[in-house]
Order: sequence, then C-alpha cells, then structure tokens
Amino acid sequence: MVEELLSGESCPAQLCRRHNIQSSLLYHWKRQYARGKFDNEPMEEAALRDRVEKLERLVGRLTLENEFLKRGLTNSLNRCNGSGRSSRSGGVSSPAFGGGVS
Repeated sequence: MVEELLSGESCPAQLCRRHNIQSSLLYHWKRQYARGKFDNEPMEEAALRDRVEKLERLVGRLTLENEFLKRGLTNSLNRCNGSGRSSRSGGVSSPAFGGGVS
C-alpha cells in the first residue's frame, strides 16, 4: 500500500477507503517504510533524520554527564579548600544553567 501511495497510483483517501484503514495508520506506515522498517532500503532523508535524532540524544546524555562531572569537581575543590568557596573566580557553570565556563 505504501509503495502504491509513493508511486502516485492512488491517493491516500482512495487507499484508506479501499483497505478500510485510517489515514493516520497509512502515514505511520509511510514513515516506517521511509526508515526501512519493512525490510526495504531506507530512504536517504529518513535514514539521515534517524541518525540526527540518535546523535542529538547522545549529545544530550553527554551534556548531562559533563554537568554532573563539573559539579562533582567543583564540590571536591570546595571541600579541599575548606572554605566552601572555589579558589577560582566564578566556579564552573554552563550555558544550560545560566552561565558560561569561567
């Protein structure tokens, strides 16, 4: 059905009526098809979109880990100094928490 839709042989409404399905299901299948989920070669644009999504999730996870490590380092330095304040001016912060690296 998706290949028929992509080929232009039938419009979405015709396919939905003929197979008695909702248009949302047809478009869901179209997205899955574009990503290669039906043992077909993924379409280049969809494959790139999937790759970007995976990389964005990785960047997010690494950013959180980086922030966690920065805070741990700051806390360790503060304990070593004994005064509860960092010996560096400003400490460590990030754009995600309202500042830049000092």
